[in-house]
Amino acid sequence: MRTRVALVAVGTLLIGYAVVGALADPDLRPAGVLLFLAGVLAGHDLVWMAGLLGVGALLARWVPQRHRPVVRAGVISAATVTVVAFPLVLGVGRPPDDPSVLPLPYGRNLAVVLLLIAVATLLTCWAADRRRSRRPAPDGPDGPTAPVSPSPPRR
Repeated sequence: MRTRVALVAVGTLLIGYAVVGALADPDLRPAGVLLFLAGVLAGHDLVWMAGLLGVGALLARWVPQRHRPVVRAGVISAATVTVVAFPLVLGVGRPPDDPSVLPLPYGRNLAVVLLLIAVATLLTCWAADRRRSRRPAPDGPDGPTAPVSPSPPRR
């Protein structure tokens, strides 16, 4: 609870700082700021959250319960990285006569980062399965479960 209160306090201070800075700007156009904020709100609520809810529903259907938190974090991370990197991959704002602007292979780099996120997600799920399989089985209604001996090899 203390963490939440601290985060709300920091967020409120940052919003206050932004509002004071915006009001001190002589070139501020309030209509433009309101239009931008409305666009951000619509983009967040209508596109981003709808997409996350849809993907979450698919994950709930296809991913086992024990892996859902890890897979959910991986998918949200991958989506966030993709949204941030997409303008660079497309080369938005790159002038054709200046190759030094956006000079890196952003598409390849995005693919590498997404691959790393996928590998980290898979390794985390695999490690959780290994830990789970090493735990002793819970006691049954008749007391501790006896270890099962392997069957003799067939000839």
